[in-house]
Amino acid sequence: MRVAAVVLLLAAPSALAAQLEEHRAHAADSARRLTLGAMGVGVVTRATPAALGHSVTEGYLTQPMMFAGASTPRDGLQALVSVNLEGLTLARGEIGLGGYGEGYMDRRHPHTYLHELMVGATRGLSLVRVSIFAGKGFVPFGTDDPMTRPFVKYPVNHHLAQILEREVVTGALALGPVALEGARFNGDEPESPSDWPNRDRALDSWAARLTYRPARGVELSGSAARVLSPEFAAGGGLDQDKRSVAARIERHSGTLRYALVEWARTGETRGTRTVFRFSSLLAEGQAALGRSRVALRLERTERPEEDRSVNPYRSVRPLLDFSILGKTRWEIVTARVDAPPARWRRAAATIFVEGAWLRPRAVLRPTAVDPEIFYGASRLWMLSTGVRIHAGDMRARFGRYGAGRQAGS
Repeated sequence: MRVAAVVLLLAAPSALAAQLEEHRAHAADSARRLTLGAMGVGVVTRATPAALGHSVTEGYLTQPMMFAGASTPRDGLQALVSVNLEGLTLARGEIGLGGYGEGYMDRRHPHTYLHELMVGATRGLSLVRVSIFAGKGFVPFGTDDPMTRPFVKYPVNHHLAQILEREVVTGALALGPVALEGARFNGDEPESPSDWPNRDRALDSWAARLTYRPARGVELSGSAARVLSPEFAAGGGLDQDKRSVAARIERHSGTLRYALVEWARTGETRGTRTVFRFSSLLAEGQAALGRSRVALRLERTERPEEDRSVNPYRSVRPLLDFSILGKTRWEIVTARVDAPPARWRRAAATIFVEGAWLRPRAVLRPTAVDPEIFYGASRLWMLSTGVRIHAGDMRARFGRYGAGRQAGS
């Protein structure tokens, strides 16, 4: 008995040390990585002519965003939050000729305050990685949110090439350089910055995206989606069949830093019949010029011409099939120059100048809406200048989660 007690007494320190070491290792493996960041763009834009032939000069704080993320490397858990305050700074919409969606025409609508809240986990299983995420966020369709791309003005095809701010459950499987993502999500678009997804519309739509990354920084993708009644939140409106094909290059050195080519098409359908079809072809890129950056975007996108309210920048809601009065093709050339960024610790500010030449034309004639009559000209111009500010940890891309983001070299 005494011998056993002595043995236990002598062994206790080493056992306790082993337990402490195991606890430290487990704590280190399970340590959460917290990221915090914020951004905003102060911009002044002149559009000439704009709606009804009037020139417009306006200033905004656009894209005021705050980001947070937390992850546990050991068990692959991750949470992502993005807060968008455009509902406070862009209530009337940001002037952007050609832009449309969620009841705004020729102005970019403010996004919802809770832009993203996604929680999920990623696991490695032999040769593959799998993940599942759920919450409110980006649907695996098309290309990245234009907010993270070089230009301050969103392209006309924003509602053809992306699906965001939806209640979504998305899963991904990655095998080497190939990733397959699939999702169920609610089809209804937000009706205001404070709007939440309709509970009775939960998971009524689907999307899938296949991505191939043959080399570091090179990405090829194809997407398909079926969105039920996005413009009529109560349901029963026109559905959408969506397709997208894109190629992307991103580099951290050399002259060419970024390039994207995408094709997107959306068919507005009633049952098995396609009532309207809108297509888009876009190419954009950014190159280094010393410490400065230059960017160019070419876009040819078709958009619906909707029945407008007394305010020429707003359309009648809910949108029904007879509210679409025609189709306009927008051809746009946008160029941008960024000055060398000024940096302070973990913050940076970049002054920019961005100009766009736009030509809208009616696709079908006769038409209820002739762009040349509505704008009073066949050629339109926009000039924007301002400063983009980033602070803290910035996410370079939005719209991919878990294994869908990690596939490739």
